[in-house]
Amino acid sequence: QVQLVESGGGLVQAGGSLRLSCTASGFIFSAYVMGWFRQAPGKEREFVGRIASGGGTYYADSVKGRFTISRDNAKNTVYLQMNSLKPEETDVYYCAARYPSYSEYNYWGQGTQVTVSS
Repeated sequence: QVQLVESGGGLVQAGGSLRLSCTASGFIFSAYVMGWFRQAPGKEREFVGRIASGGGTYYADSVKGRFTISRDNAKNTVYLQMNSLKPEETDVYYCAARYPSYSEYNYWGQGTQVTVSS
């Protein structure tokens, strides 16, 4: 049974930092591309960034230089370090997994709420 479980969300002041974690089970984590997305109520889901199985990363322009994605394949965990957070980044953050040759993410977590106060 595939599971992705996010943690680390919470309330932070603008300009602050949070680190989200996503622990996976039920598939060969090290072989998968892991992505982070976010979504606010009534808005479309937004791509934040992703990390390839080999560690290469790619970020949305809106977070480049402030967010960092890393992974620990021994722990089946991917991380999202978020710095200099802005109030408009208050969202539910999701991790997701896709096989490298697929274009769609086929496994999703339940999400963790991040609230940035002004």
